[in-house]
Amino acid sequence: MKRVILIILDSVGIGAMEDAGEYGDWGTNTLRSVFHSPRFHVPNMRQLGLFNIDGIDYAEGIAAPPGAYARMKEASKGKDTTIGHWEIAGLVSQKPLPVFPDGFPKEVMDAFCRMTGRGYLCNRPYSGTEVIKDFGEEHLRTGSLIVYTSADSVFQIAAHEDIVSLEELYRYCRDARCLLTGEYGVGRVIARPFGGHGGTFKRTAGRHDFSLEPQGPTMLEALQGAGLEVIGVGKINDIFAGKGITAYTYTSDNSEGIAKTLAYMDSDFTGLLFTNLVDYDMLYGHRNDVDGYAEALSYFDAQLPAILSRLKDEDLLLITADHGCDPGYTASTDHSREYVPLLMAGKAGAGKGNLGTRETFADIGATILAYFDIKGQISGTSLL
Repeated sequence: MKRVILIILDSVGIGAMEDAGEYGDWGTNTLRSVFHSPRFHVPNMRQLGLFNIDGIDYAEGIAAPPGAYARMKEASKGKDTTIGHWEIAGLVSQKPLPVFPDGFPKEVMDAFCRMTGRGYLCNRPYSGTEVIKDFGEEHLRTGSLIVYTSADSVFQIAAHEDIVSLEELYRYCRDARCLLTGEYGVGRVIARPFGGHGGTFKRTAGRHDFSLEPQGPTMLEALQGAGLEVIGVGKINDIFAGKGITAYTYTSDNSEGIAKTLAYMDSDFTGLLFTNLVDYDMLYGHRNDVDGYAEALSYFDAQLPAILSRLKDEDLLLITADHGCDPGYTASTDHSREYVPLLMAGKAGAGKGNLGTRETFADIGATILAYFDIKGQISGTSLL
């Protein structure tokens, strides 16, 4: 019974790529920034070869990591969650998803207002925590929706749960998803509910992403087509708009994501368990919180022995990331164009050591299909 457990440490980049300057990210290095925090302690990832990876010169590796490790290069044009995950699954995006640094055009917002029957506030790039602070009171007075974007390809709608119910907010997001196609086809429409009053507004747990469907075949569909299970934990189902997913569960934070991953590992299935742990990005990277980021990575590392202990003889564990979000880069709170790590554990990767710098994240998808002996029309070269 073969299984692959693929865990995405969302935004854990390991250094700026050669073209990072084109994205405004020259000099970024997420892992290096958190490495210097007093809260950073990752002995288990070190043992798997994290600090043996190409380009990491600020920490000492170990003599002989038991599995395999590599530095992954993004071939797609972009640095966001959607593009990164799609490429991991074998789909390289030659064209970046559209971004709107000046906000969305009038024709889009006029159509959105007609669809929702509500006005809008903001409509420009903004921090998600700052936007509810600055526009929350006006939203309560007027009922107008807070619409904002970022350096990523996103259309975000924030609304207070006392003014707009979750189901109503999700309906507005579905309307926006239908509207935002073609040249306006952003990667994700994101529901951002919040609560609180009088300057104490806080995001609540009802976030939901409405993603663009992958623009080509992925390893998920190949696995599903071969009759294997594809289980998504966290926001995986949303990122792929459900395509190729046979079962999924949402999570509220990293601890729940790890707990659900462990629970699935304790069950019998044949196929892929695909987990996204988003707190590094959402709670710490975008808020320039170095110590919080370091503590969250240390927490994952402390849970890693429990994951490793559940690996069966035919299990393959892959740990990687989808982009960077350097909390120490104070010039920006956006994602960063970085290499990402790959750590491999399990008998299939035993003793393979340094696999160098790979030309695309898609090598991960190709590896997974090769492990199951499945042919797929995806990019990438198997690491096996």
